[in-house]
Amino acid sequence: MLGKNYSYNVLLFLVVCISYSCSINQYIPDGERLYTGAKINIKTDTTIQKINRLKENLETVLRPEPNSKFLGMHLGLYYYYKNQKENPGFINRWMFKNFGQKPVYQSDVAPLEMEDILENRLENNGFFYSTLSYNFEEKDKRASVNYNLRIKKPYRMATYNVDSMVAPIYSEIKALTKTSPFQKNSRFDLGNLKLERERLDKELKEKGYYNFNPNFLIFEADTNQYTNKRFDLFLKLKKNVPKKATIPYRLKEINVYPNYNLKDSTTSTSTRFDEKNYYQKEIIFKPKYLDDFITLKEGDFYNPLTSKNTARRLSTIGAYKYVNIQYKELDTISGDNEGGLVANIYLSPLTKRAIRAELQAVTKSNNFAGPTLGLTFSNRNLFKGGETLNISSTIGYETQVTSGENAGLSSLDLGLKAELIFPRVIAPFKINEDFFEYSIPKTKTSLGVNYLRRTELYTLLSGSALFGYVWNANKYITYEVNPISVNYTRLSDKTPEFQTILDNNPFLARSFEQQFISGLTFSFTYNEMISNQNTHQFYLNATLDVAGNSISLLGKEVAPNQPKEFLGLEYAQYAKADVDFRYHYNFGRKKEQTIATRLFGGYGLAYGNSDVVPFVKQYFSGGPYSVRAFNIRSLGPGSYNGSTNNTSFFDRSGNIRLEANVEYRFPIYSFLKGAFFADAGNVWNSDSNPTFQDANGNQQDEFSSNFINELGMGAGAGLRVDVQGFVIRFDWAVPFHNPALPEKERYGFKFDKSVLNFAIGYPF
Repeated sequence: MLGKNYSYNVLLFLVVCISYSCSINQYIPDGERLYTGAKINIKTDTTIQKINRLKENLETVLRPEPNSKFLGMHLGLYYYYKNQKENPGFINRWMFKNFGQKPVYQSDVAPLEMEDILENRLENNGFFYSTLSYNFEEKDKRASVNYNLRIKKPYRMATYNVDSMVAPIYSEIKALTKTSPFQKNSRFDLGNLKLERERLDKELKEKGYYNFNPNFLIFEADTNQYTNKRFDLFLKLKKNVPKKATIPYRLKEINVYPNYNLKDSTTSTSTRFDEKNYYQKEIIFKPKYLDDFITLKEGDFYNPLTSKNTARRLSTIGAYKYVNIQYKELDTISGDNEGGLVANIYLSPLTKRAIRAELQAVTKSNNFAGPTLGLTFSNRNLFKGGETLNISSTIGYETQVTSGENAGLSSLDLGLKAELIFPRVIAPFKINEDFFEYSIPKTKTSLGVNYLRRTELYTLLSGSALFGYVWNANKYITYEVNPISVNYTRLSDKTPEFQTILDNNPFLARSFEQQFISGLTFSFTYNEMISNQNTHQFYLNATLDVAGNSISLLGKEVAPNQPKEFLGLEYAQYAKADVDFRYHYNFGRKKEQTIATRLFGGYGLAYGNSDVVPFVKQYFSGGPYSVRAFNIRSLGPGSYNGSTNNTSFFDRSGNIRLEANVEYRFPIYSFLKGAFFADAGNVWNSDSNPTFQDANGNQQDEFSSNFINELGMGAGAGLRVDVQGFVIRFDWAVPFHNPALPEKERYGFKFDKSVLNFAIGYPF
């Protein structure tokens, strides 16, 4: 009881201290009052629909805005006043920079000017001849203002007409007004009139009116025919609109410069292909491959959407740094009242060859550590058709850095991968590319080989091959389909110690026996994380991986009740699906602060020729991109604590994975960013592995309704160096729920078990 009272008193003391310290009355100058905001009171002569929406519209123009509050306290003001001291201190300066606000006083309010603005906004919404007044409410060191509005019946539209105009634009505008959102009896709204002008301008541009401008249109409202606040709306062209703005333009010529250089723009060779002129000194990019990306056609009317689509498609090739489309007007106007344009497409290529090196320091859960070096060579536009060749190699070494049961063990990892990407569809059958209007699919092919040698245990040689397609359906959606995905692994040089481990863990042994994996993968991605200028951002990735179904038709039964083989190799058969959902909430003056969240769920099902998902396809948890309070691949499965046998050199994995993350990101200074975060997650097996049992024979790895109590949880703080999108990240995390411990000992911050994560890029 004493402990509870003591905690209550401490909490009460803290609340009192915070309230007192954040009270800003003592700082408000004499003769001033803190402005706390304005209120709009509306009285009407008639029933007005959507009056609340009108009120919200009027509130958007109220100025000045009062100082914001947090939990009822003016923290921004408090740190502003504290920063005015002669020596405010580092914390006060930092808090002011990130949260401080300059005070807004009653003397900063100009109610008469605000009345004029409100009256103007009312007239823009059709409420003419309204009356306005204001009054201040003053109390102690606070003041607010009330704006009292008495508004009249609004003016409503009777008819919408197009006044006489010159040909041919008159017939175009006349037809477009038939699809206008304006309806009879709609209230006069200046904002809607502006939107209508912009709509007409957009539609006319798409019909070839290259020189048209929305400012050439003017609306006139005539009330002379009515006495009940109704009006006729007329759409007109302004006087002295140039003739070239009232006629459509056709593309008379299209010139393409595939190797444009600002320093050397001279060209010597012109090639005519599919009604386009290609200018290049030598064949840098073959016209027959480049032509598919250009949707502009000679003889078509000018259309800005087609122009943007062409620029976007050309940018997706991956061989060009800049894509610039410029239009040049021809001087003559045809007898059909049409103008002519020449389209010049300037393409500035990227450096054709590049080498990238990456060095990482790797640490794992069982005190194994070592460096990893990666080298990547890229050749863009390999066969003069925009093809990209990437050849990457990795070499990694890790060893036991402290004494223990694995002292003397080390690992050597060598990898080589070649990837060839074609910016077009490579298929044995004809594909209608009109279906891919937004972007042309890319064909991806790759071959890879990996050598892994773990001393005193085994040697693992693996190879992979991939053939598939990836394309953008629109700005946010990406599809990837890999109809051919092959993996082969061969385990050799097994030591007696390793054979003992396999004998004690049949699940692990079976996951290594499935040497051949052949199947297909499909991925759907919806990504709004392109820019943080939006307040709300969503991301969704769904992946399906199915293997062994087609191979099973050719499988051969070697022995009764034994797995089938293909080409002398036991093949895997499974289905695996996972979903990654993310939500970012961006706020602050410049959207520089973010609350980022993520939910991940995955499930793998072995069937047919397999009774366990292959080891390389299983899930793991822990690490810099997962639950950061646990080392990489060290969490789970379930409540397993790793003490039942000598398997610490193996990653802990399962066929089920659940994770949740939340992170608050904020700026510190310049390119230095900070974060506070919390993570939770684990992996499980849907079918229990007898190896993962505690001393009492209870299963530790099986997924059950008690999974919430088996989540590994941790929290921490991070420091990030963010230079133009390249992020170096340091995250320090402490576990506060460890499912590997006895149930009564799981909760509690274990600072002696904290983990420092180093990684490239944000975790999610």
